[in-house]
Formats: sequence, structure tokens, C-alpha cells
Amino acid sequence: MRGVVLAGGLGTRLQPMTRVTNKHLLPVFDRPMIYFPIQQMVHAGIDDILVVAGENHSGDFLLLLGNGKEFGLRRLSYAYQEGEGGIAEALGLAQDFADGGSLCVILGDNIFGAPIREAVESYRAGPEGAMVLLKEVDDPQRFGVAELDGERIAGIVEKPSQPKSNLAVTGCYFYDGRVFDIVDSLSRSDRGELEITDVNNHYIDWGELRHYIVDGWWADAGTIPSLYRATRLVAETTDQSVLRLPEITKFSKKSPSR
Repeated sequence: MRGVVLAGGLGTRLQPMTRVTNKHLLPVFDRPMIYFPIQQMVHAGIDDILVVAGENHSGDFLLLLGNGKEFGLRRLSYAYQEGEGGIAEALGLAQDFADGGSLCVILGDNIFGAPIREAVESYRAGPEGAMVLLKEVDDPQRFGVAELDGERIAGIVEKPSQPKSNLAVTGCYFYDGRVFDIVDSLSRSDRGELEITDVNNHYIDWGELRHYIVDGWWADAGTIPSLYRATRLVAETTDQSVLRLPEITKFSKKSPSR
């Protein structure tokens, strides 16, 4: 299984901070936001990752992450998304990288307080169809919401005014190789984007969308209040098994002599 971190978009909800940098490079407590999805994947045994960056400040990802060696990655690749075409459009840029295999996809502004390794292993055991990670929330109307029919997801509604459950679809998804056929078949939504909810609903129509309810806290750091919440949660987390920083704070370059 390979990993894809989606870090595009313009981050308009985090202005004025995002006037000078990509939102996924903003700090969350003691590290840039983009570190968290990469660390989750590495902790789960995924060592081949593609970062899809947006057009604003995309070169800064290379300066920050390099070849990924310091994270323990075997390979770190990059792709470039023009404009704001949506999450599904960004995912479509990973087709050649996936090479027909299965993917773990995490949005770059999603932070999970507990390891997702068990979910990764669950999908690895049967890598057909798709799987989404769900989390119970107090404000489901802010998210895509899953409606369950027994143990099966019957549908996903984006930001419903009257949610049928409190299970939010987090920004972590697992797909088989057919996901790119779905992306190619999508029409743009009213906001001009290819929607990831439409991708997931295709798998529901096929009866091939599984779900996994995550442990621990989950934060979407895409707004100023949620970025503050994520920073506080990371600072207060005592289980550092997955949040522990890699050995990248020890600079390899010598400081210039004065």
C-alpha cells in the first residue's frame, strides 16, 4: 500500500496567515501541519508517499520535507495541483504513482491523536473497494456525515442541515485502483470542484464501502478555531507513540561561523 497526502488548496479560511505560506506548512504546536499525516503513515508501515501540493508556495514542501529520508521513508514524491479543483481532482493526480495498487489517502489538515495503524492493517487484509474513517462529533453539520444501515454505510451527505447521525467522515480514505475510473467519470459540483463525497458514494452504490470508527481525538485544522483546537490537543496528548517527532530537529548542516 502506498500513501497520498493531499495538501493543495488556497487555505482561504486561514487568512491572513495563508497569504504568505501554504496552510499545511503552518505550525500545529511543535511542527508543521504536514508532518502529522506523514507520521501517521510511517507509523502504520507505509514508506512510499506522494504529496500533492497546491500552486501557492508548492516549492516550500520540497525545502521542508526533502526526500523523506528523515521520516524513514523509502520514497517521497511530489505532484502539483493547479487552482482549487477539489479533493477528488487532487487524488486523480496520484494515478501514475498508485500504479494500480491500493492507497491510503489523508488530507493534509487532518490530525489524528491516536495511531491509524489498525485501520491500515484492516484494509490491507482485504484491499478491495474503499474504506473511510469515521469519528463521532458534536457538530456533524460541518462535515460529510455517514448514515448507517446496520453495519453498512447507506449514504454520505455533505454538510447536512439535519444530520442523520453524528458520524463525520474524516479526511482519511482507502481506495483500490478503480478509484481513478470514478474520478474520471465525475462531473464538477456547483462550486466547480470534483467532490470526494461523490467518489465515496460510487463505492456505496457498488456495495463496497467499508468504515472504521477511529479511537482518540480527531481535528480538522482548516479554520482558525479548529487550528487552535488542534494545537491545544497536540500539546495535551500524553501518548506520543505516533506524534513523536522524527530526528529532524538535529540539523545536519553546520551553522555559519561568526
